[in-house]
Amino acid sequence: MTAGHLLLLVALEIQPIGTLRAQAPDPSGHQHLTEVACVDVPPGAKRPEFGCFNVGTVTGLHFSQASVYWHLHVFPDRKSAEAARSATGIAVEEDGRVWLSEFGARNAMPRGGESIAVVGPLQLPAAQSYAAVLSYAVMRPGDSSRVHTHPGPEGWYVLAGEQCLETPAGASRARAGETMTAPANTPMELNVGGKALRRAFALVIHDSTQQRGAPSDWKPSGACNQ
Repeated sequence: MTAGHLLLLVALEIQPIGTLRAQAPDPSGHQHLTEVACVDVPPGAKRPEFGCFNVGTVTGLHFSQASVYWHLHVFPDRKSAEAARSATGIAVEEDGRVWLSEFGARNAMPRGGESIAVVGPLQLPAAQSYAAVLSYAVMRPGDSSRVHTHPGPEGWYVLAGEQCLETPAGASRARAGETMTAPANTPMELNVGGKALRRAFALVIHDSTQQRGAPSDWKPSGACNQ
């Protein structure tokens, strides 16, 4: 990306796009969350213990290439992350650390910090400009997302636990320290497996004129439970 294509980080403006629904408690005593969607938390409001939350966004992005990579670094403090952040980067504090996300070519590494993951390639649909939305999720085994699509590619980095993503192409799994991607406009349902709490970052880069995601009528086969 060139300097002319950069835009400063802006406050979240995305409207909530989903709700959490609870089913009957399982033998462990907790209620499974189903139809989870990533939502905004209004400033000053207390974030729920479990769910998926939009923690940063940039808009007005322009890319010269048809696919991009998501570079995820950690820094010792917020000041050093902000000093390394480009105008299109997103710096957040989650999971007890300071994280910097940058987007661009495979070799477009952020300055400084410790490289944790490079996620991609993320194949971009044609658009005049793009928005990138970073989300952070904390979900328990047995929890699942709503069935949905995104108008752009999605990438994940799993911090803890494990996840299974079912799409019409089948089931894909990722555990702590691993990444995952899904193409634009793919119907999907994300399920949390194993026995540990799943914590993960998710990133969607989409046409800035469209919403981050929308419900889908596609019916999963339950492949993640097999």
